[in-house]
Amino acid sequence: MADASYPPELLYHPEHDWVRIDSADPGVAVFGITWFAQDALGEVVFFDPPEVGTTVTKDEPYAEVESVKAVSDVIAPLSGEILEVNAALADAPEAINDDPYGEGWLVKVKLSDEGETAALLDQPSYTASLA
Repeated sequence: MADASYPPELLYHPEHDWVRIDSADPGVAVFGITWFAQDALGEVVFFDPPEVGTTVTKDEPYAEVESVKAVSDVIAPLSGEILEVNAALADAPEAINDDPYGEGWLVKVKLSDEGETAALLDQPSYTASLA
């Protein structure tokens, strides 16, 4: 399991999801769950992703992560259309625990409203919310 970390270049949703905006294309973002979320879940054994082309809505569930403890909804931190799903998680869902900000990413999304990022938390604000 990865050590606790919250990369400063990411944006965070209060429901423990992170967003990495593509520097080459600010209309595209990668979503995942934070170290806090994967730690609370415990060992992840299954990721049930949305289909490519699915529209996701900010603050609404878009996928499920199953751990040895429970099945949890994953909340969309921003709205948009699923461009890509991390297919490697089908065979290795433990990557969500081992590398939540790298190999454990969940989906890539074409954002429908880039302005929604203003409602997300920066790293200091997110970590303060965990205290």
